[in-house]
Amino acid sequence: MQPDLEFLRRHYASLSDEALLELDRAELVEAARPLYDHELLERKLVTRHSTARAPVDDPEAYVPPEGEELPEWAEDAQEVFSQVTDINATTATSAADARIALSAAGIPCYIESEEIEPDPEPPKPTLLWRVMVPGDRNLEATSIIQRDLHNEAFAENWQHHLEELSDDELREMNPEVTFCGLFDRIERVQRAYDEELKRRTLK
Repeated sequence: MQPDLEFLRRHYASLSDEALLELDRAELVEAARPLYDHELLERKLVTRHSTARAPVDDPEAYVPPEGEELPEWAEDAQEVFSQVTDINATTATSAADARIALSAAGIPCYIESEEIEPDPEPPKPTLLWRVMVPGDRNLEATSIIQRDLHNEAFAENWQHHLEELSDDELREMNPEVTFCGLFDRIERVQRAYDEELKRRTLK
């Protein structure tokens, strides 16, 4: 007998975060797992030791690690984002945001977590969540996370700063001077790329 998928979808949506995370995905029928995964994704929930391996043709893919092997590229994986939470935390929202941004961009990724022992003596141990990507996509992934997770807040802070300036101060403001380091980095990146094309006699 086929399960009522619409009923299951509504059921998962009605659960609290805690109740949803208490479900054992391995015990769900196969048809229900995508609905469960989608609800986790919608709420930006990541369970401890969960992984997200998202092929380009399925950016919302969510695959728990139980009984699964890590992707072939895991041996050369590099960390592009990390978050520390309380040892009792079952989710890491910021890490989930990073995973979703990378998945939407078609970059394979997975999340791992490990306990950090007290050193020297913080109140209690913590969990370190790490978002991992293939080593050859490290720079791209880092830029995507910067763009999708941080740039909007940066722009809002900049906008608030500008609103507080007087008319004369605003006229004297030159973003290329204020952020000269950023503009210089962009120029250097483009110059290095153009020079490498020229060195290889590529157009």
